[in-house]
Amino acid sequence: MKTILIIEDNEDIRENVEEILTLSDYNVITAPNGKDGIESAQQNLPDLIICDIMMPGIDGYGVLHVLHKDSRTQNIPFIFLTSKSERSDFRAAMELGADDYITKPFAGNELLNAIESRFKKMEILKKSLPSDLSGVNELIHTIDNTKTLEQLAEECNTNTYKKKQLVYKEGNHPHYLYYVISGKVRTYKTHDDGKDLVMDLYSTGDFLGYTTLLEGGTYQESAETIDDTELALIPKKDFENLMNSNPAIAKKFVSLLARNLVEKEEHLLGIAYNTLRKKVAEALISLEKKYRKDRDEPFQINISRDDLATIAGTASESLIRTLSDFKSENLIEIKNGKVIITDEKKLINLIR
Repeated sequence: MKTILIIEDNEDIRENVEEILTLSDYNVITAPNGKDGIESAQQNLPDLIICDIMMPGIDGYGVLHVLHKDSRTQNIPFIFLTSKSERSDFRAAMELGADDYITKPFAGNELLNAIESRFKKMEILKKSLPSDLSGVNELIHTIDNTKTLEQLAEECNTNTYKKKQLVYKEGNHPHYLYYVISGKVRTYKTHDDGKDLVMDLYSTGDFLGYTTLLEGGTYQESAETIDDTELALIPKKDFENLMNSNPAIAKKFVSLLARNLVEKEEHLLGIAYNTLRKKVAEALISLEKKYRKDRDEPFQINISRDDLATIAGTASESLIRTLSDFKSENLIEIKNGKVIITDEKKLINLIR
């Protein structure tokens, strides 16, 4: 049973709200003023707080300010009750960090809908979402009625790129978020000796370039197409407006980014310390996970040996020798230059 704290100096309103919530199977705690409300919140750590704005002593703004400075209470959903109708008061409440507000007088179903909506959004924030941008879109769709990134992409200009064409270059300033409509893209860094280190791979339905947009700096890597590719270009301003539409979206987006960075770090550590066989096996499996669409058909890797070598983090000659070994061990087949994985389980076992 979820616990809700009501902070309201008007006894009739406080008791009315308490009755509505109790009948709706919530555990209810009440406080008659801001000071008592702060103490109750810190002691009981309720699941949600409903607080009047205009109260003697510490008003609702003061309550919210104190609770947001306390790490134990700063993430508790906070709904203001107010009899004020001026837009400036609503804006001030939201800018301070309130999650919602309800104007007095209000109907019981209006109060319950606001509470249920807030709990639903909090559950989404606690969910383990996919580490790619589909997780962000699930978050956006639940938290707000704003457009998803895919919807923005549908409305934007598209560019077509030939194989091996540069999308953006390391050191440039970003102007777009890129969405892959078709084709494949790789991001990479070039070492002083001219060798490329592949950082990530993208295919249909993926977004790229978002890390730099969030950081506000310049690209730390370059992006190049692997095949003929079509990209949607979402203007930087539209992306920023979407991220700024709700603090919860930005917060969750950062957590998804952090997860991506951990995965990328593990990949780079593997390139640095894994054996040659393990590097090549990991590259083949990562390509399969990224690009395989049909599990019933053999997966064919149709990229150049040079590109495959950079993904594996090894020299082309070493890659070719290892592929030859894998072929003799019946782990793969090679037809017309395409690598076909024939024993996925054994390749995975090489990685472990």
